Formats: sequence, structure tokens, C-alpha cells
Amino acid sequence: MTYRVKLRNGIRVVGEEIPTLRSVSIGVWVKTGSRYENERDNGVSHFLEHMFFKGTDRYSAKELAQVFDELGGQVNAFTSKEYTCFYSRVLDEHFTIALDTLANMLLASTFAEEEMEKEKRVVIEEIHMYEDTPDELVMDILAEGIYRGHPLGYTILGREDNLLSFTQNDLRHYIGDQYQPENIVIAIAGHIDQATAVKEVERLFGDMASGDASRSRTLEIPPFHRSLKTREKDIEQVHLCLSTQGFAAGSDNLYPLILLNNILGGTQSSRLFQEIREEHGMAYSVFSFHTSYQDTGMFGIYAGTSREHVEPVIASIVDICRDVVTRSFTDTELEKTKQQVKGAMMLGLESSGSRMSRIAKNELLLERDIPVEETLAGIEAVTVDHVQEVAAQLFQGGFSLSAVGPISGISFEQFVAGVEQ
Repeated sequence: MTYRVKLRNGIRVVGEEIPTLRSVSIGVWVKTGSRYENERDNGVSHFLEHMFFKGTDRYSAKELAQVFDELGGQVNAFTSKEYTCFYSRVLDEHFTIALDTLANMLLASTFAEEEMEKEKRVVIEEIHMYEDTPDELVMDILAEGIYRGHPLGYTILGREDNLLSFTQNDLRHYIGDQYQPENIVIAIAGHIDQATAVKEVERLFGDMASGDASRSRTLEIPPFHRSLKTREKDIEQVHLCLSTQGFAAGSDNLYPLILLNNILGGTQSSRLFQEIREEHGMAYSVFSFHTSYQDTGMFGIYAGTSREHVEPVIASIVDICRDVVTRSFTDTELEKTKQQVKGAMMLGLESSGSRMSRIAKNELLLERDIPVEETLAGIEAVTVDHVQEVAAQLFQGGFSLSAVGPISGISFEQFVAGVEQ
């Protein structure tokens, strides 16, 4: 059973009672991330996420870690472009102490100067590590090109010079702007009843002051630039990403897109995997993906390949994508894909953590619960025509492209004609 309760101060509590489990997963989700930053403070959302673990009025950083270790539970956090999440998974009997500790972190962190300086060094090392991870770096370069100048093109980790400049006042100012009750969703899934869950959230978060209703956050829908961005890097492989404009969260096109993504590059039997890896041996890793934001989206294809295979790999990707626009799918092929997608989805929801994340994201981005049955029905309703209509929208125009690796002398322009300078 799922539920949704809004506290007096605007915090939303969403949950799902799962009496067959012994675990409970808790997530404090805040609708803020790199999209809500500017050039000067890019990286502050992620740095602040780190600092919430570095000491409160009750616990030192070490003691915070010990609390969850002693419970035998898990605690972590992550920052994305549009939200930040602090989460824990514990036994049901430890629900109250886990939620209490998360609340103490979010509401009473001290941001000690010495901890800030240490954590700046940690995050700088994380930035350097990211630079040494080309399959992730190529994604950031892609976003920078297609969302040129817009915050969706910023990196989540931010810039090193920004990080070094952050002060206690910067963190507290950002909290005052972004960590408002109306931007917070607390999601709870597992072996805990609604009455207990809501009562504890009210006790711990109910006194959090409401934000200024006159200060609304207006998002600017970013234009999608057809771009070509490359970076020379002395590594073994070339890492490639091709993309087109996708669909926003809640779009009617998402169900056919989910199936199209699965057919193209979502499984080992997908067309990209079979042709590029299995038939021609030109890549070890090749897959497609779709990212939905509140008001836009991006469909992309990644491949890592040797320098001599770059051009044939890109040509194959383009041909396969355009082929799905003109070559009909059979009902049998579509039915197999539906079964794959539904099976993967249901297996993925067998933990309290995945259930918690699902209801939280639906509330945060769509402001409503989407029952699993509704999603399954949406997938079942998709026809061959729907899939091809979506494919036409995605692939009849050109592609954006990013590449990282030993790329000197490779002609990428032939694949991305009409690039915006």
C-alpha cells in the first residue's frame, strides 16, 4: 500500500508498506542539483552533500559512520542534475534511530572549517579520478555541448576553482535558497506502517520553517544544440557518445521509448550489441540510454572502441538507428521486448531501496504516484507504429557527438553535419 502525506510546512512524505520484508529504506530527497547552480557556485550541491556527513551538533564525522555501522545498516548519498538524495537501509527495528540521524545531519550539520578544507581535497581527488574515467567524462562533454551555457550542461562535481572558494556562508546561503520544505520529499518503503512513519517524520522535520512563497524557482527550458565536442587523451580506446533530443519526464512518448531503447541497445540481444560487438567484434561495450529531465530529455548511445574502428562503429550506430525508422518491427519482436522490459522492471523492484527510489522520483518530478500496474499497462498498450513514430522523432534529424581518446586525424564531421558553432 502506498501513501502520500503533506506536512504543514510543505514537506511531502511518500511511502509504501511492505509487510513481507524486514528492512526499511529511507530517503530524504531534495529538489536541487547542478541544474540549480550558476557558473560561480557550480559544484556546491555535490560538495554540500559531502559536508552533511562531516559532523553535527551531536556527532563527529566518525561517529556518524559508526551509528549506521553498529546498526548493520547502510547510509549514503548522491547528487544529480535535478535532485540530491540522502538514504539509508536498515532493519525495521532501527527505523527511528536511522531517520533521527538523517534528520540531525540535514538540520544540524556544523560545517567545521577544518572538515571543509579536508573534504575539498577529497572532492578534488574525485574530480581528478573522473578525468581518468573516460567513459564518464565523455558523457559530461556531451552534455556541455548540447546544453551549451545552460546549467544542465554543468558537471555535477563542478570546477576545482569554485570548490576551493566555498565558505561556510556559501553553504548556508545555498541551504537557505534550496533546502526549503516545499523542495523536500521524504520517502519510506519497507516494513513500517504509515502512522509510525508519518509521526516520526513530523516529529523530526515538522518544525522546519516554510520557505518564502514569493520566491519561486523558474526553470528555463534549454535548447538542444547539435554539437561536436572532442578531447584528445592518451589512452587505449576512443570513447564515443552520440545523442539526439529525447523526452521529458511524464511524456506520453516514454513507454514506446523504453521499448525502442531495449530493442536498440538495452540488452545483449539488442541490435547495437549484436551487430557491433557480436558480429563484427568492434567494441566490448556498446549500449543505448535515455535521460529524462523535468522539461527535456536526451537519448544517447555509448561505445568504446579502438582508434581504427571509430569510423565504422559510428557509421554502424547511425545506420542501425535510422534503420528502425524505416524497417517495421514484427508484433512478435515487440512482444518479446515487452516481456523483457516488464521482467527487468519487476525484478528491479524486489528491494525496499528500489521501491523507495521509485515513489520518491515520481513525487519529486511528476508530483504523483504512478502505480506499477499503470506502468505495466502503459508498456502493454504500445504498438509497432508507436515505436516507429518515436524512432522517427529521434533519428530523422542529425546527431550530436562527443569523443575522448586518441582521436587526432579522425574525421567526425561527416557524421554530424549541420553542427551548431
